[in-house]
Amino acid sequence: MAETLDQLFVLAKHALVDSTPAAWRPWVSSILSIAAMIMAFATLFALTTILERKGLGRIQNRLGPNRVGPFGLLQPLADGVKSLTKEDLVPRSADRVLHFLAPLVLVIPVFLALAVVPVGRNMVAVDLDAGILFFFAVGAATELSVFMAGWSSRNKYSVLGAMRAVSQMISYEIPLILSALPVVMITGSLSTVQIVERQAVFTGLLPSWNVLTPWGLAAFLLFLIAGTAEANRCPFDLPEGESEIIAGYYTEYSGFKFALFFLGEYIGLFAMSGLAITLFLGGWSAPLAALAFIPGYVWFFGKLLALIFLFIWVRGTLPRLRMDQLMNFAWKFMLPMSLMTILSAGAWHLMSPTPGVPLSSAEAVTHSAGGTIARWLVCGFLVAAPYILLGRYLTEGRNVGPRTYRYAD
Repeated sequence: MAETLDQLFVLAKHALVDSTPAAWRPWVSSILSIAAMIMAFATLFALTTILERKGLGRIQNRLGPNRVGPFGLLQPLADGVKSLTKEDLVPRSADRVLHFLAPLVLVIPVFLALAVVPVGRNMVAVDLDAGILFFFAVGAATELSVFMAGWSSRNKYSVLGAMRAVSQMISYEIPLILSALPVVMITGSLSTVQIVERQAVFTGLLPSWNVLTPWGLAAFLLFLIAGTAEANRCPFDLPEGESEIIAGYYTEYSGFKFALFFLGEYIGLFAMSGLAITLFLGGWSAPLAALAFIPGYVWFFGKLLALIFLFIWVRGTLPRLRMDQLMNFAWKFMLPMSLMTILSAGAWHLMSPTPGVPLSSAEAVTHSAGGTIARWLVCGFLVAAPYILLGRYLTEGRNVGPRTYRYAD
């Protein structure tokens, strides 16, 4: 039943494509895929803005938006109208060409990254054999846009914010990619579609999600933390620290250009969350075999909303880090831990049976119930021991907590 419901959108698209002349069909198919993707995630962007403001209001014991429309639900529409009608101010000394192109260079790559994220069964804009590689390749373009925004503004605070953002994004992009490598190693493919299909296999009631393994859980947590830093979300929002550098690299932006930066950050957050769901949470697959009748796209967007709620909760709970804490955490904790997850995934693969290959007597003992427990203990130790050691090193007072100064009597 779920497969039939998943195919409704695909069949409708094919019917529209087949009704056009043969020479136009590739273009019509691409336009329909792009339009559906933009409409879905743009709607989700508007919904997320109101949910975040309402959620933060609840956390901070205030009402949040409640004046525009019933319960403030039309607030995103009012914000959009305000952004379109607000005056676009450009500094006299700014580089007008780069100042104009920077928000566009930020928005376009994040939508391209969404093109390889499967939102349902046979529902992906572009099915690439190297989808993971494409995702990270186009995502790297956002660093260029951030630097363009800061440099073109000819403002020292904007330049400082841009340099902070670029250094932060480069530092956390390394553990982000390394935390995705174990999934590629275990799956043996860079295709996002094949990664989801491999996790959609049920072993009893539970699916074969990567997060249900020791290395998968550790890699998932590291991926979420690095993704939060890549999206400049709290507590890693130093590039736009108002108390230090006004609004960071988009200090000199207003009107619709500022709205494009806002849109790009949220769409980038959706893309990062969608990739996390694809790599670790089974993509569009159900969490239990008994719930597999629900369409895949419902499960995907349900998981996406759950991760968005987690990001909103973190923003309303955790304080902002210092810059030295942020960089130390990336290089002294995130990077070693991501390398250990790769080692743990390799040990898991070596100790796991190969599907379709008969086991020898020695291998049968290794892959028995006792062997499964040993596999969990070994892989769990490989990710837990470095976490404890590195965590103690980072919390010895050397890098965490307020600085103390001793004054002479």
